Amino acid sequence: MQPHPQIAQQESVANETIVAISTPPGRGGIGIVRLSGPHALEIANALLTLRNPLAHARALFAEIFDPETQSKLDEAVVTYFTRPNSYTGEDLVEIAAHGSPVVLELLIRMGLQRGARLARPGEFTERAFLCGRIDLTQAEAVRDLIESQTLYQARVAAEQMGGALSRRIQPPKQALVELIALLEAGIDFAEDDVDVTPDTEIVTRIDTIAAVLENLAHSFEHGRIVHSGLTLAIVGRPNVGKSSLFNRLVERERAIVTAMPGTTRDLVTEHVSLGGIPIELVDTAGLREAKDEAESIGIQKSREALADADLVLVVLEAGIPVREDEADLIRSLSGRRALIARNKSDLSELNLSVETDEKLSLFSVVTSALTGHGISELRNTLLDMVRNPASESESGILTSLRHHEAVSAALASLVAAKKAARDKIPHEMLLLDLYASLRQLDSLTGETTADDILNRIFSTFCIGK
Repeated sequence: MQPHPQIAQQESVANETIVAISTPPGRGGIGIVRLSGPHALEIANALLTLRNPLAHARALFAEIFDPETQSKLDEAVVTYFTRPNSYTGEDLVEIAAHGSPVVLELLIRMGLQRGARLARPGEFTERAFLCGRIDLTQAEAVRDLIESQTLYQARVAAEQMGGALSRRIQPPKQALVELIALLEAGIDFAEDDVDVTPDTEIVTRIDTIAAVLENLAHSFEHGRIVHSGLTLAIVGRPNVGKSSLFNRLVERERAIVTAMPGTTRDLVTEHVSLGGIPIELVDTAGLREAKDEAESIGIQKSREALADADLVLVVLEAGIPVREDEADLIRSLSGRRALIARNKSDLSELNLSVETDEKLSLFSVVTSALTGHGISELRNTLLDMVRNPASESESGILTSLRHHEAVSAALASLVAAKKAARDKIPHEMLLLDLYASLRQLDSLTGETTADDILNRIFSTFCIGK
């Protein structure tokens, strides 16, 4: 991979050695101080007492001494990586001492005294990007992996770190470059009787590129869910078992449950993982005519949660005819991800089963929060509503809004180029749209990314990474 074009502007930064604590704040069994830059080895040798010289990719025992009393403070394991075979592409040293904040801060102070500079948030990963060790999608995946809340999120982030998205972008990008080269050659040699590319061929090539990018753009719906999760609002009239179902899904007694209608007055939220997708469950107050001011406020919050939710679970009482206000509620959910749970089936004499309610046109699952009947079916049905098997079967999906906006802009430029070809616009003008599309694809991996975008991306990292 070629170094980033902006690396020439970063020479002064590259000549600096940076230092930071790479482990989370607080006390722990192990704490790591990381040095990266041209003087990393020199500074590390000054901080530590070593029995053997540091060598590439070898972990060595070291001792840390108090600079004032010359007494031993701690013991550490030190690993040295020589450039370019390190995470940052520079000389890099990691000192794994015991996780005492006092000792780690001492190492930082000593490093600063010997010429190192305190690293900015994300600067180690930024240097890896600027040195060409990783592209921008891989750099962003590092942050996603650190922030993963579920194993599935971690797996997707690991795929992105391995370059899955970059590999998926490369074929349409290469096809676009070839089309641009073809048109440029046609313009340069038009006077030499070289055939100009027919407009029909240009349209066909653009359609082929656009089809791949459209498929990639569609993966964002699933990627956004994987990255950010969903909100599920549990709604219904009082005393139908909303809080009991909430507790079953959370798998602990999180919400208060009594036989008295209207127990839940405020929103109760909890985060769970459903098939590796993080979901925020929201238990709401029963929807009815409020009897006092507190309940009125709770019902208003319930309606706001209902409006904002990505998923809605409407709880009805099994064996009881659907009331008109419940029917109105469900009809208002037309076009949204919504599901009916016919709860309290243990009290019903009807032989209910999983079914589609034809009157309300929503899928229904029969449950009993008391006995647990239907809870696994409810989980599976909710998971089916949020999963996208087509996207899950492919590696390299769009997980951030920045990615999606870039692909969408690239597609818009291709549409403009296609229209120009059909309208017989001169190829010099058509190329402007093709180059615009190429720049958007370049911005995904970082070839033409502006400094302000880089700063915004890496500033969201933690210090030491």
